[in-house]
Amino acid sequence: MLGCLKYGTALALALLNAWLLGTGATEEGIYTHHLLVQLHEGVDEDAHQLAVEYGFGSARKLPFGERLFHFYPRDAPKTRRKRSLRHRQRLEKDRRVKNVIAQEGFDRQKRGYRDINDIDVSMSDPLFSKQWYLINTGQADGTPGLDLNVAEAWKMGYTGKGVTIAIMDDGIDYLHPDLALNYNAEASYDFSSNDPYPYPRYTDDWFNSHGTRCAGEVSAVANNNICGVGVAYSSKVAGIRMLDQPFMTDIIEASSISHMPQVIDIYSASWGPTDDGKTVDGPRELTLQAMADGVNKGRGGKGSIYVWASGDGGSYDDCNCDGYASSMWTISINSAINDGRTALYDESCSSTLASTFSNGRKRNPEAGVATTDLYGNCTLRHSGTSAAAPEAAGVFALALEANPNLTWRDMQHLTVLTSKRNKLHDEVHQWRRNGVGLEFNHLFGYGVLDAGGMVKLARDWKTVPERFHCVAGSVQEMHKIQSGEKLSLTISTDACQGKENFVRYLEHVQAVVTVNASRRGDLTINMTSPMGTKSILLSRRPRDADAKVGFDKWPFMTTHTWGEDPRGTWLLEVGFHGDAPQSGTLKEWTLMLHGTQSAPYIDQVVRDYQSKLAMSKKEELEEELDEAVERSLKSLMSKSN
Repeated sequence: MLGCLKYGTALALALLNAWLLGTGATEEGIYTHHLLVQLHEGVDEDAHQLAVEYGFGSARKLPFGERLFHFYPRDAPKTRRKRSLRHRQRLEKDRRVKNVIAQEGFDRQKRGYRDINDIDVSMSDPLFSKQWYLINTGQADGTPGLDLNVAEAWKMGYTGKGVTIAIMDDGIDYLHPDLALNYNAEASYDFSSNDPYPYPRYTDDWFNSHGTRCAGEVSAVANNNICGVGVAYSSKVAGIRMLDQPFMTDIIEASSISHMPQVIDIYSASWGPTDDGKTVDGPRELTLQAMADGVNKGRGGKGSIYVWASGDGGSYDDCNCDGYASSMWTISINSAINDGRTALYDESCSSTLASTFSNGRKRNPEAGVATTDLYGNCTLRHSGTSAAAPEAAGVFALALEANPNLTWRDMQHLTVLTSKRNKLHDEVHQWRRNGVGLEFNHLFGYGVLDAGGMVKLARDWKTVPERFHCVAGSVQEMHKIQSGEKLSLTISTDACQGKENFVRYLEHVQAVVTVNASRRGDLTINMTSPMGTKSILLSRRPRDADAKVGFDKWPFMTTHTWGEDPRGTWLLEVGFHGDAPQSGTLKEWTLMLHGTQSAPYIDQVVRDYQSKLAMSKKEELEEELDEAVERSLKSLMSKSN
C-alpha cells in the first residue's frame, strides 16, 4: 500500500510491515489529534468534508502512498494519552474510511542552539570579514586556510544559481532584507499551522530564530551591505516550518521531507532525537517511506539530497544511535571549530560522511557563525552542528549548479573524494586510511568539505553505476556477553557474487544488531572489514542506563569501508566498557552490503586527485615532474649510446 523501498533495509521493511498490521506505540505513548486516514478508492474528493464533519480543521493529501490523508485539528496541537476518542471511533466506522491511525507524539530537538560564550574575495556585507569558515585568514584566533574553500568555487562562477535548499526547522523570517530576494515562497510551507507562510512564532527569548540563522548561512544575499554572505548566495531558500510544536508526529516529518521534491533540490535538517546520551531513536514508518521516495523519485529521479546535523551530545552520545544521521539516505555532517579541533558537543560515529564548521575558541566573541537573525537582525552567535549542516547544503548547491545531473549518490561520492583532512585534528581518534587508501576519521568522516575541489570534480562527473544491496550473512544464535570478555563473531561472504545483486565496490555497510544488556550504555561494538578497516559502530554512552529495550534490529552503519572489496571475512566484536560488571545477550547480527558491481572510478585516479588537491603549489610540482621525466629520458638515452 505504501509502495516499495528500492534501496530499503530489512529494518525499514519490517517497520512498514508492522504499520500495515496496525501496530503502534504502547498505551503509555502520547497521542496527538493528528490522524493518518486512508480512504476507500473513489472518495478522495470527500476528504475535506469528511474531516470537517468529524471535528477536524481539514485534510491534506499526502504525496506518498495511496489515498492517504493527514487529518489535522482546527486549533493549536494538543495531546491525549488515550488511544481512542469519540470522534476517531465514529470516523473509523464511516463507510468511506478504510483505515485510521493515531499519530504518536515524540520529541525532536534543534541542534546546536547555544551561546558561543558557553561553548581575496571582496564583499560589501559588514559581517563578511568575520565569516572565517568561508575564508579563514586567522581572524577570531582561527587557523589560516582552515575553511570551506568557497572562494575558489565563486571565482569559477558558481554561486548556487538555480538550486533550491529547504530549511526544515522552526520557520524562516522571509521578510529579512538579507533573505527576501532569495526566498522561494512557492516551495515553502508551514506544517505546524498548515498554511503556506512559515514565519517563526514569536517568543521573548527569540528561541525560534534557529531556522532563520540556518537559512542565512546558505542563501544570504551578497553585496547588499546587510549581515554576511551565504555559502551559495545566489541559491533559493525555502522555509519548511515543522519543529515548533509540543510534539513531533510521523505525518509532519514525512510531509516535510517529501514537500515539493521536484522543486526542492536539497533538504537541510539541524534537528533530531534528543541528544541526551541515552536516547535511541530514528524515523518512523511514514518518514522512512518518504525518504525512500525522495531518493528514488525526487529531482526527476536523480534523488532528493538530505543533509543532516550529526548531533550535539558530545562524548556522552554516539550518532549511530540517531536513525536520521546514520541513514544511508542522508549525508551526515559533523563540525570542527576554527582552529581545527573538535567542539565539545561533537558526537562521533562511523556513519558521519564529512564535516564543516561551527564556532571557535570560547574566549573570542567573534568566533561564532555570522548569519541572519530574526526581525532583520544579524548575529555572530550561531553554532553547533546546527550551523554545520546548512554550510554543507550550501556547498552541495554549488556542486549542483556546476552539474545539475548529479544524483543523491553522486553527491555522496563527491563528498568522500573531495573532502580533506586540512588541519583538522582530534585528540581521541586518529586519522587512518581504509583498504583503498581513502583517509578518514571517526569524528570528522572524510574531512572538511572543499567547495572548490567539489565543483571542479562535479563539472565533468559521470553518474556512478547502479547500486545493489546484498545480505552478506547472518548470525542468529544467542551469544552471552560478559564484562572483561569480548564476544567475537565472524561472517564470511562472497558478497552475492554470481548473483544479480553482487556488490564489488562498497558504499554503505550496515550491521543490523539485536542485543540487550544490563546497562546498554556500557556496550561497545566494533566491526572489521576483510581489508582490515576497523569501524567503531557503537561507543560507550555513560548516561544510558537502559536494561530492558537494548537494540532491536538496529542498523549500525559505517561509511569507513567506502570503495573496498567486501568479499572475505567480517569480524564483529562486542564488549562492555565501564566500572561496574555487566552482562548481556546478542541475538542477531545481519551484515548488509550496499554498493556497485563496476568501479565508479579508477583507484589510481582517486589517489592522484586527492594528492593534487593537497598540494598548494600544483604548477610548480608539475614543472618539477616534467623536469624529472626529461632528466630520466636523457639518462636512458645516454646509457643506450
